[in-house]
Amino acid sequence: MGWTIAIIGGIILLILIFGVVSYNRFVSQRQLIKDAWANIDTELRRRYDLIPNLVESVRGYASHERTVFENVTRARAAAASATGSPAEQAAAEGPLVAALRQLFAVVENYPDLKANQNFLALQQELANTEDRLQTSRRFYNANVRDYNQRVKQFPSVIIASTFNFEEEEFFEVEDALREAGAPQVAFGGEGPGVTFGGPEVPPAAPPPAPTPEPSGTPPPPPATPDA
Repeated sequence: MGWTIAIIGGIILLILIFGVVSYNRFVSQRQLIKDAWANIDTELRRRYDLIPNLVESVRGYASHERTVFENVTRARAAAASATGSPAEQAAAEGPLVAALRQLFAVVENYPDLKANQNFLALQQELANTEDRLQTSRRFYNANVRDYNQRVKQFPSVIIASTFNFEEEEFFEVEDALREAGAPQVAFGGEGPGVTFGGPEVPPAAPPPAPTPEPSGTPPPPPATPDA
């Protein structure tokens, strides 16, 4: 009888220990996700702060491109005011990147602007911000993936359902930017740049050079032996 009570007590103790450990891990994971999202938000805000200066730099060379400037300003305001879920925030980034692609298409028509040191510095800062944003996004999504797996897996699903640990949303920037394409950093002879659109198709290989014909009179064909 005593052994039975001890075994039952041990099982109950193990269950309690598992519950406490699993609960604390859920709390830690959820806090890590919040911190990771805060890093994403910081980089997004930094990008929003850079955009007005970029627009003004381009406006100084292409003041007649009013529609492009208005599109960028409007899309930036909409993205900056988005306060919904990560999925909603990602969707708000799509029109902004599409508008930025239009802006950089305008830049391509002005070589003097592309060589302007102030513009190049802003362009480089935007490229650095995009790199940090993508790093933060990958870190956030990796933590969300681990957390969501535990929410659905047995036996941790018992703790998740008991204490209302629900699945978190991914920050799927690729889906939101499917139309515009993800920003890409390019480094060329004129300094670093940021382009918006799909991956560039590599140029086709040049055709092989024609084989030069031998100079002089070609040798006569071999004589056919008489039958």
